[in-house]
Amino acid sequence: MAVQVAVCGPGECSEREAEDAVRIGRLLAERGATVVCGGGAGVMAAVAAGARSGGGVAVGVRADDDRDGAPSDLTATLTTNLGQARNAVIVWSADAVIAVGGSWGTLSEIALALRRGGVPVVSLGGWGVTDADGRPVPGILDAGTPEEAVDLALAGIT
Repeated sequence: MAVQVAVCGPGECSEREAEDAVRIGRLLAERGATVVCGGGAGVMAAVAAGARSGGGVAVGVRADDDRDGAPSDLTATLTTNLGQARNAVIVWSADAVIAVGGSWGTLSEIALALRRGGVPVVSLGGWGVTDADGRPVPGILDAGTPEEAVDLALAGIT
């Protein structure tokens, strides 16, 4: 069974975040991983494009009740009609989670993944969480490049 990696990020992202997401999608595809994302615009569309360009599979888990507006690069689109609760479906379907950039939805996916436990959670250019004393909250792996993000996510699970 293929490893599934959730790639999370904002629907409205910067050019850099989109470029990073495309690279991550391609790298994951080249390493045989299936990409799971939110099935929307921004980072989600970019990672699907990267996975497709690498000959891989990208599954979008949509928040609404139809496929309208889903990126054309998705291999499969799941409509949930769950709203933001679909973030739990994305995280629980993944063997690892990579967050690119940051938005409130992305933060919720990171939190759900950390609460789930047992899966690598990697952040590239996004959320880093600290406690009240400014110490990093354990569990989030910080990556500096798309290559490092993929390496950290797949370490020990492939």
